[in-house]
Amino acid sequence: MSRNYFITGGAGFIGSNYVSRLLERGENVTIYDNLSRVGASRNLTWLTETYGEKAFKLVVGDVRDAAHLTVSAREADVIVHLAGQVAVTASVVNPREDFEINALGTFNMLEAARLNDRNPIFLYSSANKVYGGMHDVKVVESGTRWAYKDLPFGAPETQPLDFHSPYGCSKGTGDQYVRDYSRMYGLRSVVLRQSCIYGPRQFGVEDQGWVAWFVIAAVMGRPMTIYGDGKQIRDLLHVYDLSDAYDLTIENIETVKGDVFNLGGGPENTMSVWTEFGPRLEKLLGKPVSVTYGEWRPGDQKVFVSDIRKAGKILGWKPKYAVDKGVKQLFDWVSAYKNLF
Repeated sequence: MSRNYFITGGAGFIGSNYVSRLLERGENVTIYDNLSRVGASRNLTWLTETYGEKAFKLVVGDVRDAAHLTVSAREADVIVHLAGQVAVTASVVNPREDFEINALGTFNMLEAARLNDRNPIFLYSSANKVYGGMHDVKVVESGTRWAYKDLPFGAPETQPLDFHSPYGCSKGTGDQYVRDYSRMYGLRSVVLRQSCIYGPRQFGVEDQGWVAWFVIAAVMGRPMTIYGDGKQIRDLLHVYDLSDAYDLTIENIETVKGDVFNLGGGPENTMSVWTEFGPRLEKLLGKPVSVTYGEWRPGDQKVFVSDIRKAGKILGWKPKYAVDKGVKQLFDWVSAYKNLF
């Protein structure tokens, strides 16, 4: 029996990929999106052309509009809350808007779920930024990368939260509210602290979505700036692997409700943002890539690698897309659809 899925931010990068998966298997899907993100209209066109104009319901709305959100989500069996302000830099420039979208918007979505008589499953897209700068964790430098000195498996869910930057605060506020709504109201909610997600249909910009941004800039011949020394390490997770995790969380909701999971590529899928990524990109492009360097940006961690063993143990999940395979797929997609950029 198909469920009613309600996907906030469903026209975005992660949202459109997950919606595509749901439509492919015949689920009932409502996309709730204010269409403000770069690429949202293009993603909707892709979904419509692929599955038909009546394949899903689109509600153009903002998560800051509590009344509209509550009415729109009243038939939802599963809520996947992906809508948000996604850039640390933008949060520093306009912290009030960041708070209203991420913290208040998540609260509004939780209230809509609490007032829904269908007892919906609620997945929250949190972020690794809730761990802050992790200044208590020692890092070491090598030729092409920084690394944790004493965390061979990466940062676990038990790593102390230390919200750094307005973005970290707003996402962390939602993170904690989602956990507490399970405790206080019995909401079947789960927090998913996502690391560096990448893949097709990602219209990355300089402030957010760095993997896609570098690929797009290289293919389109646009100028690129590397902030910091380029040795910053991230664990990359392909969006298809993330979608697998969503499905497994929903399937196991009675076991995992109220819990929190790190979802990232883990130690096996790490890459430095330029000293290691740059040569890969140049090899795919077939020529050198010219970049300039700028100062470190606020809240930028030298290292973030997710310890994903908990998700592996409880959900039976692990990433399938190796970094080189996933990056080549993204490069091929951008190269094939230059008209989108």
